[in-house]
Amino acid sequence: MFLLRLFKIIRIVFAFGLDEFILGHERVRGLERLVKLVLFWRSLDAPRAVRLRRAMEKLGPIFVKFGQVLSTRRDLLPADLADELARLQDRVPPFDSDLAAQIIQQSLGKMPEQLFRRFDTKPVASASVAQVHYAEMHDGRRVAVKVLRPGIRPIIEQDLALLGVMAWLVEKLFADGKRLKPREVVAEFDRYLHDELDLQREAANASQLRRNFLNSPMLLVPEVFWDYSSRDVMVLEWMDGTPISQIDKLRADGIDLKKLSRFGVEIFFTQVFRDGFFHADMHPGNIFVAADNRYIALDFGIVGSLADEDRRYLAINFLAFFQRDYKRVATAHIESGWVPKETRVADLEAAIRTVCEPIFDRPISEISLGQILLRLFETSRRFNVEIQPQLVLLQKTLLNIEGLGRQLDPELDLWQTAMPFLERWMNEQVGWRALLRQIKREAPYWAETLPALPRAIATLADPVRQDRLLEASERLAQVQRQRNEWLAVIAGLLTALLIVLAFVLR
Repeated sequence: MFLLRLFKIIRIVFAFGLDEFILGHERVRGLERLVKLVLFWRSLDAPRAVRLRRAMEKLGPIFVKFGQVLSTRRDLLPADLADELARLQDRVPPFDSDLAAQIIQQSLGKMPEQLFRRFDTKPVASASVAQVHYAEMHDGRRVAVKVLRPGIRPIIEQDLALLGVMAWLVEKLFADGKRLKPREVVAEFDRYLHDELDLQREAANASQLRRNFLNSPMLLVPEVFWDYSSRDVMVLEWMDGTPISQIDKLRADGIDLKKLSRFGVEIFFTQVFRDGFFHADMHPGNIFVAADNRYIALDFGIVGSLADEDRRYLAINFLAFFQRDYKRVATAHIESGWVPKETRVADLEAAIRTVCEPIFDRPISEISLGQILLRLFETSRRFNVEIQPQLVLLQKTLLNIEGLGRQLDPELDLWQTAMPFLERWMNEQVGWRALLRQIKREAPYWAETLPALPRAIATLADPVRQDRLLEASERLAQVQRQRNEWLAVIAGLLTALLIVLAFVLR
């Protein structure tokens, strides 16, 4: 199966002329004419970016998902490829409803008609990993039943193995390969994809996000029905709403689009900086709007998380960026280790100023975060900035937020909306509130440790204990000396043996 899949990938690569991405490299450029001569029948009139997108769609859902991730890596791809891959849509035909019923029975022990008062066999949504059916519980509650696509795991394992080989080739063939860490990008993609294959994990993600935004005036997250969920099946509260992409219907329903656009920015920064846990698949298909002007989040297979240090440096960078303090942006990059320590601050500051200064005091309709990121990544090549794989999903989510903002309110001032939130968050992290929070967090440990502290000090000061420690350290030093002597003898014997062998061979 692996060889058949590999053969199919190679056939599609050559059919769509993707060999030019590899044969254009100086190490294998001699093969380019030979391939063109052998495959003279190919029609390669379409631009290379379009051919790459079509090939990804032909290769199947896993490559489509990988293409979506790659579209956010503008450090790795030229602008034309990144823009075209961003158009990839996860359109997959549904699988047979009888198979869905079998999976539900195997996972939950009963057939759908026993578990639910009503179960619609026709799915309401279908994607590469799973499909969703509408159902009603026996107590009348409406739910969404998500069922994992059968036989998807072996296919994914094969494709991930092949993607790993491709990443290895990129790292070996291209000058920027090591800095861009393609194998780490594939490893991140591998982890996120395996997370999507475990609906129990997705249910846990939904539960966490719901708890973070419980009673929020901005975001609704469906409840998880744990008694009806497993690795292959997940049951969530049914959410009524309008897809975020249906702008005309939202206007007709009286939704305040300007308020909604501000909510989008606040939700993003709240997830990233307050919680360090964010919904990382916020394309329009996963975002609905409720009648009360709140967002509804769906599909929790891909979430991102950030460590405290990453959040801190990101906040510093955002705040400095909004305040046009480009020197602080540069020093934060150096302090975090994202650029080499020997980088001259003044040079990096000047490069960042050149990219960022032209975009201020302009509405989001006149600003493309994609173009800003592209320019920043061009700068990153010059200064050998190491790409942080843990920030890939954050970057993808930020671009999704830009798209939503453009749809809802082209005049949205992203900077004015985000800056007060970041300033408040930074004050909470470094001010007296942060000190009180740290004291509360450490109080149980102090309560346990402080009473025992005098005894520990007295034990350390005991002369008998000190004599025993001294005696033990002397014995350890003696053993170490004996070991070193034996190592010296062994090294001498090996050297003599090598000399004898050399004379014999001569």
